[in-house]
Amino acid sequence: MKQFFRQVGVVVIPPLVYVLMRLIWWSSRKKFHYITSIDDSQHVCVCWHGELLMSPQAYRKIHPKHPASAIISSHFDGSLIARTLQLLRIRPLRGSTKKGARQVLLQAFKSIKEGEEVLITPDGPRGPRHSMSDGAIGIALKSKLPIFVMNYQASSYWQVNSWDRFVIPKPFGQIDFYIQSISLEGMNLKEAKDYLKEKMLEHTII
Repeated sequence: MKQFFRQVGVVVIPPLVYVLMRLIWWSSRKKFHYITSIDDSQHVCVCWHGELLMSPQAYRKIHPKHPASAIISSHFDGSLIARTLQLLRIRPLRGSTKKGARQVLLQAFKSIKEGEEVLITPDGPRGPRHSMSDGAIGIALKSKLPIFVMNYQASSYWQVNSWDRFVIPKPFGQIDFYIQSISLEGMNLKEAKDYLKEKMLEHTII
């Protein structure tokens, strides 16, 4: 019975979430703060797990036609996220950089080779919140691509009592998006992780 409800949920829930995302998007005043310029060149793209409701929409606003894929965990919650992102024309790569890492990283490098941008939540899929896994850093360093960082702050919002403190902006408020491109060139893994975490925490809701 549980499996049945999950199968139904995977079909029914993502369109509802997508409608909610779009309603909040279109009812909100949006301001984009470009800390650095973002051109059409290829990036590895990152946002925190708790900012997934709005950040992929900001990505599609900035790069409306760029082919993109996202590393999404293979558990049930990941299935919901994957089907929702597909409605934004973001192709899911199922797996985790913590579990089944080799397979999903091979998929990511293949996607990059084919010209796609790869989206990753460094603290996903299970946290801890605002932690920094090796996945995004490793992909960026090996592929020699810069990282496209997306954060946002909302004038009013709900925050879910979950490990990622998931942020849901309230309709008709203002959402400030903070966008930057950063280079990890010349850094080792630890230096790159510390630097990226510092940059991602500058404009997030704590």
